[in-house]
Order: sequence, then C-alpha cells, then structure tokens
Amino acid sequence: MKPPYEITPAILRSVSLISEKIGEVNAKYLNRQTPQLRKQNRIKTIHSSLQIEGNTLSEGQITAILENKRVLGPEKDILEVLNAVAVYEHLTLYNPVSEKSFLSAHKLLMKGLIKDAGKYRKQGVGIVKGSKVEHVAPPFENIPFLMKDLFSYLKNGKEITLIKSCVFHYEMEFIHPFMDGNGRMGRLWQTLILMNEYPVFEFLPFETLISKNQKEYYKALSLSDNQGKSTLFIEYMLSIIDKSLSSLLNYNSRTLKDTERLEYFITLGKTTFTRKDYMNLFKEISSATASRDLKKGVESGMFMKEGDKTRTVYKLSERNNLI
Repeated sequence: MKPPYEITPAILRSVSLISEKIGEVNAKYLNRQTPQLRKQNRIKTIHSSLQIEGNTLSEGQITAILENKRVLGPEKDILEVLNAVAVYEHLTLYNPVSEKSFLSAHKLLMKGLIKDAGKYRKQGVGIVKGSKVEHVAPPFENIPFLMKDLFSYLKNGKEITLIKSCVFHYEMEFIHPFMDGNGRMGRLWQTLILMNEYPVFEFLPFETLISKNQKEYYKALSLSDNQGKSTLFIEYMLSIIDKSLSSLLNYNSRTLKDTERLEYFITLGKTTFTRKDYMNLFKEISSATASRDLKKGVESGMFMKEGDKTRTVYKLSERNNLI
C-alpha cells in the first residue's frame, strides 16, 4: 500500500525550488565537492545527526577522531561517532531500496551500543516527552510486514525521489522498527535515497539545520502523526533541503581557484585525459589558464604528464585514483 500523504502547493513549490538549485549546483561543479569540503561537510553531518540524539562531542572532537587522535569524552559518545564514521565512509556501498542493506547499516551504526543491532525490535515501545506519551509505535509483530511494504513503495513508487525520501523518513520513524537508532537511521537513509540520484546529497549536511531547531523537527513528526499522514513532514523536510542547498550555493558563489578546479576534476575519476577534456568541463577558462592549472597539477603530484604538444596526455596518479 502507498503510505498516506498529499501533494500540496507548498510541496510543489519546494520541489521546483530544489530542482532549480540542484541545476545550479551542477552548473557550478558542486555536485562533486573538493576533498577538503567533503571532509568538513561529513563532520558536520555526523556531528549534527548525533547531537540531535544527545551526543555531547564537538565538531573539533569528531575531527580529531577522524584523524586517529585521542579524544576525552563519554565512551558511549565516542563509540557513536566511530560507528557513524564507519557507516558514512561506506555509504556508497549501501543499496537504498534494499532492506538487507538497511539492516546492515543499522548493525554497524549501533554496534556495541544496543544488544540487537541490525535486528527489528521484539517488544512494544512508546515515545514519551515529559509526562506525555507522544507516540505509540505499531506492535513489534507487524514490523516485518510494515517495513517490507515501505521498501516496496521505495522501490516501485511513482513519486519523485525528493518526495519518496521524505515519506520513507517519516514512515520509518512512525514504525520505529528498532529499540534505538531510529532517528539517525531515518536521516541516514533519506540521505542515501537522495544521493543515489543527486550526488551532492552525499556531502550536504541538512542535519545541521535540523539540529539548530530540533523542536520544529519533532513538531513536524508529531503533527503528521496526529493527521495520520506524512504531508506536513514532507513540507518540513523539503524546506530544510531547500535551505541547505541555498547555504551551499551562497558559500560557493565565488569563482573557483586553480586548486579547487583541480581537486574537483580528479573526483570525477577520469584516469587519462587531455587539456581539451579539462577545458570541456571548465568552459569559462582560457587555454593558457588550463595549461597553468595542469602544470600545477603535475608539480603537486596529482597526475603525470606524458607526450608533448598536441600529443600530451595526463594520467591520474595512483594516490588520487582512489578518491
């Protein structure tokens, strides 16, 4: 069965705005970010998603963990970060429409944190806010069927990916299939669904905006629960995605420098190329600028030069071939 929701004017407007911004992202070569920016945004994503769940470590501490430095902090918080880093580093290996992949990601994300990581819960749960029961999750006996239906919708549903990602996020939160880790899995899997069609979402930390105003996030979930459909949550999440894309575009509105052009180019994975290939991507630069860029790339060890004049080709160095 298709999960219940409506396509409202607000949803259509957000989809239109997001589509325009994704086009601009592609035009400005931001769909594959430089290694440095990728690292920064991944740290922001991990920090924000875990902060929503009560993790106390700072971005600086997470950076230190990524660099294999010793960090002082609660053992549980450090383990949460280590697990999240492991999952996000292998994000492209997960299949967004595979329930098996979904359970595998939860197993790694919650390794050492809960007893049954990677397995659906075997008892009833409710979400309590203060003295009020905010949400009573479906009986655990129904979870396998509900999750099977949800993945079937994800795989076969006719809606566009932007909407389906929001629907999956909400419905998974409503089903609450795990004893713990549901929130971070909902945000992780929405990212995975989106990046499967739009590469920029692998490094777009929209969780940062959620963490800055968590009340709105939980309010959107609660209001959708009350209405029995995910419409309001879809509107909320699309607005978050739109704002995140705006931030990315505003941050990167300046002209790319030579090193940024080179770093972007090598992320495309083209192992052998010519100056013409380089200029076909960066159409706004002159042939002289392209030659200076490529000379700098050779001098810095990004790639090697072979041949001379019109027969010159460049080959990506082995260390950059792994990016």
